[in-house]
Amino acid sequence: MLLLDGNHVDGLSPADRGLTLGDGFFSTMRVSNGQICLLSYHLARIRNCLARLQFPALEWDVMVTAMQARASRLQDGVLKIIVTRGQGGRGYSPLGCSRPTVILSEYAYPAHYDTWQAQGIVLGEIDQRLGNQPLLAGLKTLGRLEQVLFKAELESRGLAEALVCDTQGHLVEAVTANLFWRQGQCVFTPALTQAGVAGVMRAWCLDQLQRWQWDVQEVSQTPAALVQADEIWLTNALMGQVPVGQWRGRSYPVDGAVCRRLQKSYHDEVKV
Repeated sequence: MLLLDGNHVDGLSPADRGLTLGDGFFSTMRVSNGQICLLSYHLARIRNCLARLQFPALEWDVMVTAMQARASRLQDGVLKIIVTRGQGGRGYSPLGCSRPTVILSEYAYPAHYDTWQAQGIVLGEIDQRLGNQPLLAGLKTLGRLEQVLFKAELESRGLAEALVCDTQGHLVEAVTANLFWRQGQCVFTPALTQAGVAGVMRAWCLDQLQRWQWDVQEVSQTPAALVQADEIWLTNALMGQVPVGQWRGRSYPVDGAVCRRLQKSYHDEVKV
């Protein structure tokens, strides 16, 4: 395993498959009080990606120790880990790739998320669609060109966030977040078996809702399903849980019972 400082990546080869093929994955972590929030969920994501992408084994303890040391020095902010298959192989072939590259880098926490959490956002929609690929569905791979184009459309329209549908018109997620909505006593979130990213905050929310014995369904629905929602919220590891106050000119409560309860539970658990 090659462990690199993302702020000084002199040791990264131009032949690294993360650069040449996007052969890798990443996870973006909130750091608060020197601790990685939802660390166990991020580590589970890394293990899942390693297994599904058939990566060589990492020096696990070395990697985790380095992550925790960086978080301790950072104290408050964002820690990002990138794992690539490293160098080797001919063309697309992964044969001969035995030394993964791990890159750790630090960033400031996007402070506007605090405002979003308190006040909610207006949720838009974009025209571009997300392609279905069950081989990679749920994974946060390095190949994010679709999201780059989605973000460009989002910014050109002056939107905070927007729904993303697949080519069949089914809800998948938002541009940078997962999607939840509540109707009555049931909570819904899009199924991610064909496309999308299974975020760590999404996983935490699903576990929390299960503990609270909510009826939670992962569904394949069009945006029309949101019309009857009693509340809508977005999640990712940095923004936490953000209520949607408006969509298609329709107003939704930013103080919805489930979103606010999740916010409080998360705050109490990780002390953000």
